[in-house]
Amino acid sequence: MATTDRYPRQASTLALAHALSAAERGLAVIPLSRTKLPALRSPHRGDDPTAPPCHGECGRPGHGVHDASTDPARVRDLFARAPWATGYGIACGLPPHHLIGVDLDTKSGTDATAALRELALRHLFTIPPTVVIRTPSGGRHLWLTGPPDVAVPNSAGRLAPGIDIRGAGGYLVGPGSRTAHGVYTTAPGTAHLTPAPCPRPLLRLLLPPPRTHTASPQGDTRGDGLINFVLTAHEGQRNTRLFWAACRAYESGLGPALSEPLITAAVQTGLSPQEARATVTSAARMTGRAR
Repeated sequence: MATTDRYPRQASTLALAHALSAAERGLAVIPLSRTKLPALRSPHRGDDPTAPPCHGECGRPGHGVHDASTDPARVRDLFARAPWATGYGIACGLPPHHLIGVDLDTKSGTDATAALRELALRHLFTIPPTVVIRTPSGGRHLWLTGPPDVAVPNSAGRLAPGIDIRGAGGYLVGPGSRTAHGVYTTAPGTAHLTPAPCPRPLLRLLLPPPRTHTASPQGDTRGDGLINFVLTAHEGQRNTRLFWAACRAYESGLGPALSEPLITAAVQTGLSPQEARATVTSAARMTGRAR
């Protein structure tokens, strides 16, 4: 049995080492299983489905990307709770890097690299030298950074066939992770680089088109991006987007002024007023701004 268990232990140890290295660079991480999914299961399985969603306020791990941390002690604890983890995920959209992942896929006969090159020619931008991660299937992840006041949504194929975007609320599989299909590695010549700023024309393509909404209070437009981020949420991501936007609002000091506009935006997407208010309250509590 010791021989059988040795490989999983080695894979988990290596994954933790890579995750700690990423955390040292300011990248918030979580443990992943060989399926690339968060290794820790939700502690709320079997809970009342009508209860307000929890994004970690309960203090227990198992909330996916909401568990992500740069604290070495916290990272070690997460991996200790998931000894079967063989990889790690890097949360996107969080400070200080506000990471944006451009996932160039090779499956289904698509040529995502050519599609990105065509977009660059059409919209007059170039991808600067940046970190590039090779996937086991032959695809590539380009690491870019976004402005702190812009929330880039996750998308699959919206930009072009084979191009997926990992933004706020999403995560990238970190280099050194071992999955059921192989190992993620850093492309030669990019390991020494830092994520480059996303070109402005590309950033505009990544953001959803503006929708009519109630402006921020007293003509203050600083929160309009957060409100728009909530308004463009699809079913299955409404609570996550609202919670993320409310956290950013409270962290920037706009929480009290933006709480009602954010709740109104969330209700427009289909959330009940009670659920939206509970999520914003949870964000205030999480950021230490609850009254």
